[in-house]
Amino acid sequence: MCIAAFAWQVDPLFPFVLLQNRDEYHHRQADIDWPTKPVAWWEGGQILGGRDEVAGGTWLACSRGGRVAFLTNVLELHTLPEAKSRGDLPVLFLESKKTPKEFAEELITEAHQYNGFNLVVADISSKTMVYVSNRPKGEPVIVQEVSPGVHVLSNAKLDSPWHKAQRLGLNFKEQLGNYGKGKMAVKEMVGKLMRDTVKADESKLPHICSLDWEFNLSSIFVEVDTPLGPYGTRSTAALTIKASGEVSFHEMYLEKDEWKEKTVNYNIQKLKS
Repeated sequence: MCIAAFAWQVDPLFPFVLLQNRDEYHHRQADIDWPTKPVAWWEGGQILGGRDEVAGGTWLACSRGGRVAFLTNVLELHTLPEAKSRGDLPVLFLESKKTPKEFAEELITEAHQYNGFNLVVADISSKTMVYVSNRPKGEPVIVQEVSPGVHVLSNAKLDSPWHKAQRLGLNFKEQLGNYGKGKMAVKEMVGKLMRDTVKADESKLPHICSLDWEFNLSSIFVEVDTPLGPYGTRSTAALTIKASGEVSFHEMYLEKDEWKEKTVNYNIQKLKS
């Protein structure tokens, strides 16, 4: 499970700002059997992001050409073990030359081959962003252009009124307002917003899975012991893109039970001038 808050075309100097928590089993670290690699340039040097070394995909990545893609799973009671890996979807977009809308519309025909997903794909140079979801199951695939503003993506539809999504959205808007136009202290925002462990009342849980599991997942920052070991937030990303093309990808990640930090900066090729 993951959660992301992002500002799209809100600040003229920062057209895109994103904060995202990734939740998974803590044993999925770079030195053991189910590794998840922190942010880095992939082979070929065109895609920047974290990487699932088991399936080969990602949950958040961007490209030198100014494309961005991020993903969350949809919370559901039953999943298909033979389904395609959802982490491939951001990679397919970043490697393609299709517009966000073209990519989303072509995905419709095979969206049923994946377990429940929420996918956002964007092209910074053309100022276009599209949201795609293959849930609720049995209903038409959702393809919609994302309007300028502050949005939250958790484990239901975009901007669904879940406790953690509403809480993060409100606090994110407040923090953005504190800094004023053209200023962005993302590391400070990460500390204030993405380490929030406040959980929902039972009445505000979605009642999809067991109440205990939903309760433990209902905070922005997740920490829970399970029979398979600790599960919860083990990476937090802050991605900012300036109108000038300057990109900053900052990540805090858990490695060998120690929190580490890494920042990668670059300029979007098409926007350098």
